[in-house]
Amino acid sequence: MRRGVVLALLLLVSLMVGCGAADLPGQLGSPTAPATFVVPGPDPIPRTMELSPGGHVVVAAVGRRFHLFDAPSSGIEPRSLRATNDWGQQLWLPVIGQRVIGSDGWFRVLVPERPNGSTGWLSVAEVSASTVRDRIVVRLGARELILHRDGLPARRFEVAIGKPSTPTTPGRFFVWARVGYGDIQGPYGNFALGLSGFSEVITDWPGGGRMAIHGTSDPSLAGQDVSNGCIRVYNPLMARLIDVPMGTTVSIRP
Repeated sequence: MRRGVVLALLLLVSLMVGCGAADLPGQLGSPTAPATFVVPGPDPIPRTMELSPGGHVVVAAVGRRFHLFDAPSSGIEPRSLRATNDWGQQLWLPVIGQRVIGSDGWFRVLVPERPNGSTGWLSVAEVSASTVRDRIVVRLGARELILHRDGLPARRFEVAIGKPSTPTTPGRFFVWARVGYGDIQGPYGNFALGLSGFSEVITDWPGGGRMAIHGTSDPSLAGQDVSNGCIRVYNPLMARLIDVPMGTTVSIRP
């Protein structure tokens, strides 16, 4: 990739305000078996993830896999990450750093792997970039979920969180999957936003103990500590999150 293109992509990171809204892939999938998402563990990712109050840059692999390096221009063989999730949806990874070395551009991204907070460096030449203007904040003490759009609060819901034995752990994550369910009375309600984090309490469930924000048919659960660590949202309210794109950052706070 020529240096001019590299610099243009890196400029996108620092000038996110003013970029157009992203039109990202990630249509609802139909899992072949019930999905299990649970609470994340701690996430040490720095606040540089929130590069702008109006949005953040996300990247997708040009090929079938991401090639992740521990450092830019590292001579060590990269580790490989599949470019799609378990439902075949394209992954979009949030950019949390950038660097230019010679004529090569690099993005540091958050990765949906254990341990929580894992990151890697990607060559700009191997990814495409876009901008997400949504952000979700969950305030555990208030049992509240807030959807921010273009830097402003757009929706606010009372939610259920984890019970004392399986608490919802604070951290900074992103939307890893968008999954719709036909049985809205089921354990995940009408819809789930599978997240990038994992539980440090539950590790032997399918999927390795991945967390989610998902629906529930029981409105009386709002404001209670009753889940295995997931964030539960009453189905009619969860339906208002159905257009939240892949790669959207999710901050779970005490």
